[in-house]
Amino acid sequence: MNVPFVDLKKQYQSIQQEILSSINCVFEDGTFVSGQYLQQFENEFASLHGVNHCIGVGNGTDAIFTILKMLGIGAGDEVIIPSHNWISSAEMITLTGATPVFVDSDSSSNTFTIDPKKIEAKITPHTKAILPVHLYGQPAHIHAIKSIADKFNLYLIEDCAQSILAEEDNQRVGTFGIASAFSFYPTKNLGAYGDGGAILTNDDGLAKKMRAFANHGMIEKNVHAMQGINSRLDSIQAAVLSVKLKHIESWNEKRIHLANRYSSLLRDIPFIELPVIRDNVKHVFHLYVIRTPQREALQKYLSSKGIQTSIHYPLALPFLTPYKSVNSNLDTYPIAFRDQNQILSLPLYPELSVEAIQHVCSSIAEFFKR
Repeated sequence: MNVPFVDLKKQYQSIQQEILSSINCVFEDGTFVSGQYLQQFENEFASLHGVNHCIGVGNGTDAIFTILKMLGIGAGDEVIIPSHNWISSAEMITLTGATPVFVDSDSSSNTFTIDPKKIEAKITPHTKAILPVHLYGQPAHIHAIKSIADKFNLYLIEDCAQSILAEEDNQRVGTFGIASAFSFYPTKNLGAYGDGGAILTNDDGLAKKMRAFANHGMIEKNVHAMQGINSRLDSIQAAVLSVKLKHIESWNEKRIHLANRYSSLLRDIPFIELPVIRDNVKHVFHLYVIRTPQREALQKYLSSKGIQTSIHYPLALPFLTPYKSVNSNLDTYPIAFRDQNQILSLPLYPELSVEAIQHVCSSIAEFFKR
């Protein structure tokens, strides 16, 4: 039995007519950049989160960059981020001229997210912001992190690329800080058919500046208030996302159900650690990530059984070449170092069958019985 890591075609087939109808409307109108489809999606996405402003941008990485730049973060500044994460947040910090300061993952709850107990030790007079990542679908310890940000008068910027509609204490991620960044990369829980991203904020002035910056710095046609970038969510992707937005909550519930099925079937197998869900949070399972010291052998065995897996991520940020000189004391990230060598992401998407999960779990059990 072949089990792909993700199957975007199945999702498309389930909503094909809705998608084709929405795209056809864009082509009939001939409005491919800005216009009603973008405005509709921005309004819907903002309303879904109960915030005042949504700015559609070209991708999640640009969303982070736009937030940082319009908060005035630049040369000489420092931004605290998790050590276990995709590179986008770190590289956008360096592109502003600021320095990323890494904090190790939380060892007490084994959630792969930033450890709030280790943040204060990294704060200096140059620190301007904390940028936690809600990783794999689980919120970071966002209330604790917000308390630290408030205590030291720092900006709190949320990276929600993997965790749309995840919650802590019934509050959705993306609504705790000054602004938040989202990615609509095709494999995300809410994925476009190409790149796409968005920013959420309740700050009216910041929203105006970010919208202008992402559109060549224009405040109105041919009136440029600043130098900006060209990063706009196009009308076709916005129309697609408006269709998918109607399904995102049910898709997340399916992910949660399938993740629970995984955990039920895997919990008694030795030598693996299953995902931990913190109390009072809603984990939306963008990824289902296990840990095992025998990762390479297990991944090879699963491949022989037709099961595709992935590793998110094989190197923690402090160990990547661009950041070794910036954060040279690498022994301060023991949890991230351990995790990068043991994590394995199993197939998970809303259309995944129970039979496929059974095949994955029985194959894992077979491996460890050998």
